[in-house]
Parts: sequence; C-alpha cells; structure tokens
Amino acid sequence: MKDRYFIDTNILVYSFDNENSHKRNIALKLISEALTQSKGIISYQVVQEFMNVALKKFKVPFNTNDCQKYLTVVLEPLCEVYASIDLYHKALEISERWQFSFYDSLIISAALKSECSIIYTEDLQHSQKIFELEIVNPFMP
Repeated sequence: MKDRYFIDTNILVYSFDNENSHKRNIALKLISEALTQSKGIISYQVVQEFMNVALKKFKVPFNTNDCQKYLTVVLEPLCEVYASIDLYHKALEISERWQFSFYDSLIISAALKSECSIIYTEDLQHSQKIFELEIVNPFMP
C-alpha cells in the first residue's frame, strides 16, 4: 500500500462547519496536506456528494460560482478514482463480505483501488481493517 489516504465526503463538509471548530480544523488540515503533499485523494462519488451538500444543505449554500471554484481548486486536483465496472464489482464484494451499504462499499472500493492505506471518515467503524485499508475517524480523541 502507498503512503496515501482517502478523504470521505464528511471530511470535506466539516471543513465548512463554523459551529464545530475542532472538526473544521482537523478537516482543513487533512485537505491542505492532501493538496500540498499529494497524499490524499477522493473519488468521483465524493465530488458528487460534496457538491450536492454544498448546493443544497449548507447553512449558506454555495452558489454555482462557489461550487465551480471549489471544484477547480480542491476537488479536481484530489479526484483520482472514477466510475468503472471493476469498481462496482469490488463494491458488491465488499458490501456482501462486510455488510456495508453499497455506497459505503463504493468509497472503500475506491480507496483500495487507489492503494490508500487509510480512509478518513466519520461514517464507518474506527480502526476496522478492510484488506490493507484502515478506517480512521480523525475526530476521535
């Protein structure tokens, strides 16, 4: 496995959370390191989920220009995994073996495909290993 990590959608969303500075600061640090050290990546699914949340669910939703800028500056440089039949097959295998939802399995499949050693997320069980991938909740003490 490479010394790289996968960033789940919730990490990107927390980077805009002005009500929880602890989570926002951790999220911003992970994203900044991902961009400056080329260690972190995301998938097409994370791009889609983030833009949906930013446009519809943020306290002050992004407008189209905000979304275009964030897409260009942050999401596009980090996005390395795109939809493929192989990705779907692997997600189905992961879903069946570990009983994750299909969408969580797609995220895990993308992280494995890109040979990440860690996936940063708040949505899965901290410290669980899926093959060589470790699930890490960066907000835990």
